[in-house]
Amino acid sequence: MDFITTEDGSKTLYNAQIGEHYHSTHGAQQESLHVFINTGLDYLLSRAAEENIPTEENKLAEVRILEVGFGTGLNFLNTAAYAKRRGVAINYLGIEAYPLSEALLQKSGYEAYVPSEIWDSFIGQYPTALQEATSVTAECQLRIIPQKVLDTELSAPIDLIYFDAFAAIHQPEMWSEETLAHICAPLRAGGVFVTYAITGNLKRLMKSLGFAIQKVPGAPGKREMLRAIKL
Repeated sequence: MDFITTEDGSKTLYNAQIGEHYHSTHGAQQESLHVFINTGLDYLLSRAAEENIPTEENKLAEVRILEVGFGTGLNFLNTAAYAKRRGVAINYLGIEAYPLSEALLQKSGYEAYVPSEIWDSFIGQYPTALQEATSVTAECQLRIIPQKVLDTELSAPIDLIYFDAFAAIHQPEMWSEETLAHICAPLRAGGVFVTYAITGNLKRLMKSLGFAIQKVPGAPGKREMLRAIKL
């Protein structure tokens, strides 16, 4: 695998064995920001104000994020940068059955999108994060579990799920009821699930798991994406 440049100038990996890129070829960085940061994390933190709910009743002392498909770490890096700007504490758990090497991550060019201290700390702490939880920044704690999703024991509560698995056409098992039920079980009531995709089957599955479905505008190249709120 090697990095290729996407339409917004940021890079992504192409996995020839699976036959898919790790991010949208229309723009890796803009997809990450749109799907996971703006539609996921920022929505979660802004919802109380939008719904006129008193801030103190909904203030999260720490946002607990689960990412399924940690991959190149781009979503984490953007989350860490957001947390630094906003002063938000993040407890971040990534699941990645096939973690990438540190040498490969160094070729991503993602240091262009986050403060240098975040990038340097991420690269320095990456091997540790694969073994145990570690503080990448003052705001962000990171743990990456290098195993398959259904082999991973998850504990509640989780506030936000970034679901960034490869597409169902290539990895149908990741979009099955068994897998989605497993990862969504520890999500708290009111917690948010976001993914770049939206299909009729996915909407039906998420409804059956007790979620309210929201169709929202997708990143460039996709008309819509899914955001789901646990009831």
